[in-house]
Amino acid sequence: MKVINSISEFHRMVSLPEPLHPLVSVVRVQDMRFAENAVWEHFTLNFYCVSLKKDIAGKVKYGQQYYDYDKGVMTFVSTKQIQSLNAPHAEILNSEPGAGYALLFHHDFLYKHPLAAMIKNYGFFSYAVNEALHLSEKEEKNIIGIFEKIDEEYQHIDRHTQDIILSQIDLLLNYSNRFYERQFITRKAVNHDLLTKMETFLNAYFEDEETLKNGLPSVELLAKTFHVSPNYLSDMLRSLTGQSAQQHIQTKLIEKAKEYLSVTNLSVAEIAYQLGFEYPQSFNKLFKKKVNISPLEFRQTFN
Repeated sequence: MKVINSISEFHRMVSLPEPLHPLVSVVRVQDMRFAENAVWEHFTLNFYCVSLKKDIAGKVKYGQQYYDYDKGVMTFVSTKQIQSLNAPHAEILNSEPGAGYALLFHHDFLYKHPLAAMIKNYGFFSYAVNEALHLSEKEEKNIIGIFEKIDEEYQHIDRHTQDIILSQIDLLLNYSNRFYERQFITRKAVNHDLLTKMETFLNAYFEDEETLKNGLPSVELLAKTFHVSPNYLSDMLRSLTGQSAQQHIQTKLIEKAKEYLSVTNLSVAEIAYQLGFEYPQSFNKLFKKKVNISPLEFRQTFN
């Protein structure tokens, strides 16, 4: 797997001139020409990349999914995330590469700025490409304006350049946050369908003694089952229900625990093992946290 460590190296690999700033660059997709085609089959970046692209030849794989950039979408790639570009050699090198922008910025560029810590809170940097951000025409113009402002700013580097560019990146990420929340709302029907499927999956999981032998269901298992990333799943669920994916799992778990406590004679320890807990103490702690009384106290309310 090829690790692209610097923005300068990336520029060379897509046949662009050296960047004017070593830690930040805005590139136009239509100016990129991919050399060393085999490299793009499996690569990772040692810097952040925020892209707005459309009409791209070939497909990008990110996580376990391929995404076809036939329409304008934004994607957000953090450092060390594995990607691959899947297209015939001649198609990449000789066809029109599409249109759009890619903003590249190294983590060192954020040094001593609040964004250095805040950027970890933007869940969309770990969304898969098939969960990309789809923009309206007006939203797209706003984002393009920010890309162009950043590009304009580092043409004349002085002591104000970094602060001005960082304020633009901050604005870009805040807009993206807003647009993703809007997308969760506009895709509510699709997301409700996913929520229903997840509820059905969890119900079946807690009914099946064999699956519970593998332990408690995890957010990662749910995400893999429904072909989304864990962060996207949690953000989508919060937009619909106010609860994260982990909270949904715990809610379903407590419902099942209450059922066992009220209609069976199993001991609390046996119920804990039945639900996939390795240690009964962990079950007791979670139950009391969620219900405000212990499992034994809950059972006694039925006597």
